[in-house]
Amino acid sequence: MKINIDYRTCIGSGQCTLTAPTVFTQDDDGYAVLVPDGARTASLRQVTQAALSCPVQAIAVKDGLSDA
Repeated sequence: MKINIDYRTCIGSGQCTLTAPTVFTQDDDGYAVLVPDGARTASLRQVTQAALSCPVQAIAVKDGLSDA
């Protein structure tokens, strides 16, 4: 799966970190960043829920199964 964070949109609410702490963390300024290799251990459902929990929709998830 491919996860993209739009760092210009992120407001640092931390919802992604609360929803999928093995995938997302926060930098020193409180903005979302990916945990190295975190997506390998998380389920698509968990990452999708984290993306949906973002109040500004700064996270995009692609499952890697489609070419779109």
